[in-house]
Amino acid sequence: MKAFKKISTTAIPLPIEDVDTDQIIPARFLKATTRDGFGDNLFRDWRYNSDDSPKADFVLNNPIYTGEILVAGKNFGCGSSREHAAWALTDAGFRVVVSSFFADIFRGNSLNNGLLPVQVSDEFLHEIFNAIEKNPSATFTVNLEEQVFTIDDSGATFNFEIDTYKKMCMINGYDDIDYLLSVNEEIKEFEKGQVGVF
Repeated sequence: MKAFKKISTTAIPLPIEDVDTDQIIPARFLKATTRDGFGDNLFRDWRYNSDDSPKADFVLNNPIYTGEILVAGKNFGCGSSREHAAWALTDAGFRVVVSSFFADIFRGNSLNNGLLPVQVSDEFLHEIFNAIEKNPSATFTVNLEEQVFTIDDSGATFNFEIDTYKKMCMINGYDDIDYLLSVNEEIKEFEKGQVGVF
């Protein structure tokens, strides 16, 4: 995974509640076994007509919105437990998803795949949407080390929570196997001390 410490970027607003994983990446695109290419079908049925032409009124097709942060409505990632939803978002270039509530399985899948889910209050989420509406070029800073999300224009901040182990993995760019390899020597030393214990 790509290490994550701090980014400052614009954001793309998706003010829709209860976005489920089948809307994020429809089931018919789950045939591949590698993580590449899923970004092309992110929000496929919302982004494209049946003839594959882009829907002009969908936010990802609007060139004024760019950035590595997706700001979504409450209860993002609900529905089935497909890991492909996180793959699609990261493959499309997102590094952060902001919402006032995430489905637990989606949150776990995101953290396992280098996508940071930042949960904020309903009130702060509204502030973020307002900032983007006023200025589509507004930037936001996500500091994972300090666990702070900042609306740069106003200076408003929100301290978000994250599991300590997952935070360490994201900062170092580790998946679970990378982490085990990083502590390989400590594991060997522990095993030496266990000889004859059992």
